[in-house]
Amino acid sequence: MPMPFLADDDAALVQGLLADNPAAKAVFFTRYAPDVERLVTHLIGLDRDLADILQEIFLQALSSIRSLRDPGALKPWLLRIATNCARRALRSRTRRAWLRFFVDAEEENRNMPMAQALDIEGRETLRSVYTILNRFPADERIAFALRYIDGMELSEVASACSVSLATTKRRLQRAEKRFLRSARNHPLLERWVEGGSRWQER
Repeated sequence: MPMPFLADDDAALVQGLLADNPAAKAVFFTRYAPDVERLVTHLIGLDRDLADILQEIFLQALSSIRSLRDPGALKPWLLRIATNCARRALRSRTRRAWLRFFVDAEEENRNMPMAQALDIEGRETLRSVYTILNRFPADERIAFALRYIDGMELSEVASACSVSLATTKRRLQRAEKRFLRSARNHPLLERWVEGGSRWQER
């Protein structure tokens, strides 16, 4: 008989994690590593520290699993941990030349699925977006990336950032203004932001 947490049942999986079951830990990582890796990459870009950040996220999640009040909310709880770890990484990193965002086609497709359908100009445009985001304060960058790169709803952004909906909206407003000021002077981004006024309605 298969172990219950092998099914798509987060509540049963949490019980396995609470029991320190090695198989449950393996399922936890297998089930959620792709989502966590994609989220972190959307927030910080492809970075040499990505593997360490992912390890930190899952170690922190396993060590604090008893703080999860609703076992059915395992994924949003984990994404909050991932967002917090990404924020720390953004705030602690020193200024340095970034690695090339898209290391190879396989890594690009896994971490930046929106780039799969883009031509060369489109991919250069995406890189230009991250060049601008590199100059953002961490909280504004995260809100912007969660909303407009990862595609979260406003309520999901607020949950991932552990802040109120009002605070999320204020951060997004500041981030949008900051982004548009730079993007309107960028040859690749100028056309892309012409519809920027509709972002708030997404």
